[in-house]
Amino acid sequence: MISFNARLQIEGLGQRGEGLSRGPDGTVFVPYALPGETIIAEVDGSRGKLVEIRTASPDRIRPICRYFSACGGCAVQTLAEQPYAQWKQGLLADAMRQAGIKAKAEPLRDAHGAGRRRATFHARTDASGRAITGFMEARAHKIVEIEGCPVLAPSLQEAPQIARALAQMLAASGRPLDILMTATASGLDVDLKGHGPLNEDETQRLVRFALRHDLARLSNHGAIVTVQRPPVVLMGKAMVAVPPGAFLQATEAGEAALAEEVCAALTGASRIADLFAGVGTFSLRLAAFAPVHAIDADEPALDALAKAARSAALRPVTIETRNLFRRPLSAEELAPFDAVIFDPPRAGAELQARAIAKSRVPVIVAVSCNAQTFARDAAILCSGGYALERVLPVDQFRYSPHLEIVATFKRSVKPRARRLLS
Repeated sequence: MISFNARLQIEGLGQRGEGLSRGPDGTVFVPYALPGETIIAEVDGSRGKLVEIRTASPDRIRPICRYFSACGGCAVQTLAEQPYAQWKQGLLADAMRQAGIKAKAEPLRDAHGAGRRRATFHARTDASGRAITGFMEARAHKIVEIEGCPVLAPSLQEAPQIARALAQMLAASGRPLDILMTATASGLDVDLKGHGPLNEDETQRLVRFALRHDLARLSNHGAIVTVQRPPVVLMGKAMVAVPPGAFLQATEAGEAALAEEVCAALTGASRIADLFAGVGTFSLRLAAFAPVHAIDADEPALDALAKAARSAALRPVTIETRNLFRRPLSAEELAPFDAVIFDPPRAGAELQARAIAKSRVPVIVAVSCNAQTFARDAAILCSGGYALERVLPVDQFRYSPHLEIVATFKRSVKPRARRLLS
């Protein structure tokens, strides 16, 4: 298809933060254009590249980052606060409407806090042997080298330079690297991926580097290279020694906001099942007032959860290693619990939601990082007789189209009675 320049009127923002316009052949998606703007864009099918802004939106503001529009990490930095919040909340409203859910969401809660405590840097070696290190361009495999990122927490201020140095040390292999860096209470936790097994010389050089830069831990594909202090994070009253590469919520403020909502919804429960529990983001807080059974497929994460629970003054916490995608808890297995929380990955938990919908558990809390899969799973629960009582969008991925959601469901119709009604 031949590209051409066209004058476009931007009518809204899409799910990925692109400006939407009606072109001669359908909708055109133009990154970095804002609603209400008249622009010139280079159009190639449904994709447009912003060339010139002829009439700017009154809501357009200056971006906070000099790499914005080159780096693909942020989609929307130039939109004023109020319309930005409306767009983000609209992502959830649209997904629920498409799924046939009529409930209204609460206003967007900002949970950026001090910034993101986790970041993955990408590294590729060029023809001269230099490690090109940074974040990916949007919809491209090219790396944008960065010196700093304003959405990262201060504890990750030196992360770009550390990632670049690590990548350069391993550049001779020519392999692409992903460098996951997490800020913890005991220092930076770094996990390298992509290099494969290290030889003795590489290992020794990495150990010396970790000591020189006071890294709490350095791992390679989850295997510990060196550790000076176990990386720990506080969850409720418990201190968790997190395994290499363990999942954590993106910001401390985001985790606190989600946990506050979850605990408020489940206060008064006598026995709680935490599905997709991970290292205990919710289990270790819920166990302050009720016994918890935590289930996840990640055995190291559950081991860390169990150890943290034993060291704190909590109600009993039991763990179960189980792949809930392949073998969800059945309605019969859910029967002993009077409350369930599930927090799956972006794919959601369709099979588990169907099993919950057949159960009699009085209260369900769903946490999600994807509006579409949340809406799908929520519709399953509602069709099984649950009422969606409260849904809160939480913005811990500021400037991106990603959104956290926490919702409370209560049993309104018994499963068998619901089937008779239909």
